[in-house]
Amino acid sequence: MGITPLIWIITIAITIAFFVFEFFAHVRTPHEPTIGESARWSAFYIGLALLFGVGIGLVSGWGFGGEYFAGYLTEKALSIDNLFVFLLVMTGFAVPKKYQQKVLMIGIVIALIMRGGFIAVGAALIENYSWVFYIFGALLLVLAYRQAFSSHESDPANGRLVKFARRILPLTDDYHGDRLSVKIDGKRFFTPMLLTIVAIGFVDLIFAVDSIPAIYGLTNEAYIVFTANAFALMGLRQLYFLIGGLLERLVYLAQGLAVILAFIGVKLVLHALKVNELPFINGGESVKWAPDIPIWFSLTFIGLTIAVATVLSLRKTRGDAKIPAP
Repeated sequence: MGITPLIWIITIAITIAFFVFEFFAHVRTPHEPTIGESARWSAFYIGLALLFGVGIGLVSGWGFGGEYFAGYLTEKALSIDNLFVFLLVMTGFAVPKKYQQKVLMIGIVIALIMRGGFIAVGAALIENYSWVFYIFGALLLVLAYRQAFSSHESDPANGRLVKFARRILPLTDDYHGDRLSVKIDGKRFFTPMLLTIVAIGFVDLIFAVDSIPAIYGLTNEAYIVFTANAFALMGLRQLYFLIGGLLERLVYLAQGLAVILAFIGVKLVLHALKVNELPFINGGESVKWAPDIPIWFSLTFIGLTIAVATVLSLRKTRGDAKIPAP
């Protein structure tokens, strides 16, 4: 793509500027966003992401544009699944509605930082070691299996990391506004808000492990990987409040994501065979029969999978709601 260091600097600076704006315009004063506010800003960020993808297509070619849109769709779907776990965390810690924006904002920033680190490492590995595609592919197949049979029934508020934090930190039982710590009788105590953020950070780490190999299965361009992740995370806070009730109705989202991750895992393994350099596989030569899956097919497959999972989820929950309780 020919991305210069200046373009990288400008992109990162604009991304940071958006999150700074988010904080001062919406999060700094605790409040529960209205449906109208959430809908307007969600539409703005989704529209901005789509416009950016069109820009990539016009400037760098629609091959790269297609890679961006496939990556954005995948990361957005994974981010919505991430929101479901955020909901479990905040329910487990009983975070008041008007303070949930701050938790979400911090969680999203942590996610972007973690993913940025994984993107840099992934780019370096791919550039120097082609066999890493085998590892990414195998990892995604394992993650797909785990995703297919996950039920989101675990309680992040009582995870090992949180339990450890409870043992070593002086904690209050109650929230003190949106503060992370407070002084009581001259002694510093931490509030449940800090534990909530610790749990959110751990969730972000797990999802970063899922998302980065997935998008590297769709593009080798670190710039596309970063911008697709950044746009997928922008507006996620508003989307949380907009579709909060809908999250619990997306009962087949995990299975849909499992299909997508498995598809990208297979795509990565096929690509690894195509660029193979491992001496114990085909004598270190490329495996000629391994097909290249075109980006248009990947984009169509991902879009259809998300659509089918959403429609089936809504149909099932609507049907369950009509069944009278015994």
